Amino acid sequence: MTPSRATPWLPALAVLGSVTSLCIGTSFAKKLFPLIGAEGTSALRVGFSALVLLAFWRPWRWPLTRRDAASVIRYGLTLGAMNLMFYLALRTIPFGIAVAIEFSGPLAVAMWSSRRPVDFVWLASAIVGLAMLLPLGHGSTLDPTGVAFALGAAFCWALYIIFGKQAGHLHAGHSVSLGLVAASLIVVPYGVAHAGASLLDPAILAVGLGVAIVSSAIPMSLEMMALKRLPSETFGIMVSLEPAVASFLAMLLLGERLTAYQWLAIGFIVLASIGSTVTARRSSAPSVELAG
Repeated sequence: MTPSRATPWLPALAVLGSVTSLCIGTSFAKKLFPLIGAEGTSALRVGFSALVLLAFWRPWRWPLTRRDAASVIRYGLTLGAMNLMFYLALRTIPFGIAVAIEFSGPLAVAMWSSRRPVDFVWLASAIVGLAMLLPLGHGSTLDPTGVAFALGAAFCWALYIIFGKQAGHLHAGHSVSLGLVAASLIVVPYGVAHAGASLLDPAILAVGLGVAIVSSAIPMSLEMMALKRLPSETFGIMVSLEPAVASFLAMLLLGERLTAYQWLAIGFIVLASIGSTVTARRSSAPSVELAG
């Protein structure tokens, strides 16, 4: 394959690599739960991610107004709450289902500003998928507390997108690295309070650093590269595959097997996300969509 033919595929492969790296990192993070809990694992991921991106981007090189600082702090605190609640959800519900429920956050943001009839189709698809997943009936096997944390993460993801747009005029490396510092102000003390001295184990610190790199530093870097070269619709479609990718990798790495009914529910949510992306106005700039 010649370079001219291969180049158009590179941004798409970058998005796929970003989603895959995020899901792999989160799957390995879940294996730390028996040792340091979801709180301690989240603290290592967010804390090390902040340190890695600070060292890479050196955000102190750029000026920051008081208004921009307030936007970054709001963005970062929401990011921290989202990560913490998502990891708390992973304690009791499967990874793929947690991601699918969390996707209701960005879907709600996308639907809120739209009044086109076709968007009600995607809204109905999302509602059907969520209704199939949520423990609304007596036959559900999902833990209600875990689902509540996943819904909380979805709400924070919606706020994260809104606050992220307010800081969208800043360089991505500037806002993301400082945002993670703000996120660590919530997550790290909470994790230390729950995990204590266990977080100082050299082996656990090494794994935590690896999780931070694979689930944050690599995905964000690949994503920023892809955003510069892909149409927003294409980017959004590929990111919409995250619940399916997460479910598949969780089956391989964690042994989490979903029922056909749960796979169908995730399919409805993925369809809603892809559909809303395809019919979105081209003037809408894509936000940082990766989480978890």
